[in-house]
Amino acid sequence: LQLPYWGVLLAIGLAFIFTLPIGVITATTNQQPGLNVITELIIGYMYPGRPLANITFKTYGYTSTSQAIMFLSDFKLGHYMKIPPKSMFVVQLVGTIIASSVYFGTAWWLLTSVENICNPSKLPEGSPWTCPGDDVFYNASIIWGVVGPMRMFGRLGLYSKMNYFFLIGLLAPVPVWILSRKFPEKTWIKLINVPIILGGTGGMPSARAVNYMCWFAVGIFFNLVVYKRYKGWWVRHNYILSAGLDAGVAFLAILVYFTLQIRDINGPTWWGLELSDHCPLATCPTAPGIQVEGCPVFH
Repeated sequence: LQLPYWGVLLAIGLAFIFTLPIGVITATTNQQPGLNVITELIIGYMYPGRPLANITFKTYGYTSTSQAIMFLSDFKLGHYMKIPPKSMFVVQLVGTIIASSVYFGTAWWLLTSVENICNPSKLPEGSPWTCPGDDVFYNASIIWGVVGPMRMFGRLGLYSKMNYFFLIGLLAPVPVWILSRKFPEKTWIKLINVPIILGGTGGMPSARAVNYMCWFAVGIFFNLVVYKRYKGWWVRHNYILSAGLDAGVAFLAILVYFTLQIRDINGPTWWGLELSDHCPLATCPTAPGIQVEGCPVFH
């Protein structure tokens, strides 16, 4: 897949180095920053013009770290539940083999049975087979692999000034730290975690605005309103409710598919199904002279 052996070793080395610091952040904040952009940037500079190599390197580096953190999270849960580590590891290993086989079989079945899968222009509105996550992977392979960071963000590109955001991100926590030292009585200042705030944007693709509005409403209601007025209920039931909501969405997705969507019944048409997020100009090019139907031309 265009990636030489040293690329595989480098990706594994990055995963090994970053697993510990990312694990600490995940354990303390419940937010897991990823290595996806870092791996794409590194291999994009070292091995430009090869999109498959870029995706492969990203998969080895990013996914290895993510899976390691998930394994460690399971071990942490097993420690709390007093499950022997050896038994937990065996279950994880067997579960990984079964899950990977099921994922591969399901993907193969969907790709060969669903007509026009991953082609939103030919799918009916509300279809679940638009593959937004795969679009993110594909777009990343074009930006970081085909074009390359040198032609996008380096001296040959139009967006070289965006590299200053590396410095901004590095210095952003300093003012918060200074304010927390200067005003120790303001305990809320210590709750401001700049890396988590900035890292939260990494979870935005491929979700749309309607998704974030729903998540925001649920989070504000239970973690602000319910927490302040019914703290006892929140302590006892909030995390169980969160797990129930996640599991409910997963089970409902399976139920809806096998009862409705497999028969091309995609439910009612409403404004939340529109892929444009009611901002049709968001996908228009901004470079001068490019003509796209329905978009303004910049000069």
